[in-house]
Amino acid sequence: MYGDNKIVQNYDNDNELNDILARKRNELIAKSQQGNSNIASPVMLTDSNFTQTLEKYPLVVVDFWAPWCGPCRMVSPIIEQLAGELAGKVVFGKLNVDENPGIASTFGIQSIPTISIFKNGKAIDRFVGAASKSQMQSKIMAHLGR
Repeated sequence: MYGDNKIVQNYDNDNELNDILARKRNELIAKSQQGNSNIASPVMLTDSNFTQTLEKYPLVVVDFWAPWCGPCRMVSPIIEQLAGELAGKVVFGKLNVDENPGIASTFGIQSIPTISIFKNGKAIDRFVGAASKSQMQSKIMAHLGR
């Protein structure tokens, strides 16, 4: 009889351990699915991390820019603000076209600033030149939830 109790006790411990492992696994999955919720500032993109970033996040807004570009410097604080306000919904990225000509060429960037919107890795919209915060926000918001 003593042996039977030990078997039942071990069985209960195994079930408890399995419950704990399942709970922890679910917590980790939930955390990984919140991947973009903590990104409240633009990600610096390069030729080497561009594709992985587009694959990792469902909605990415990319600012193609260069340091010598006056309109780019006007757009930059707006991108920073929107990245903070839309954190958890949209990931913003900045790609310096002078340092990363491969990606700029791939997407036909001929004028900067160019703001491109990518959904599930595909370019779905863009606008060229300096735009106001409200113009950018409305264009981006139009692609949320589609």
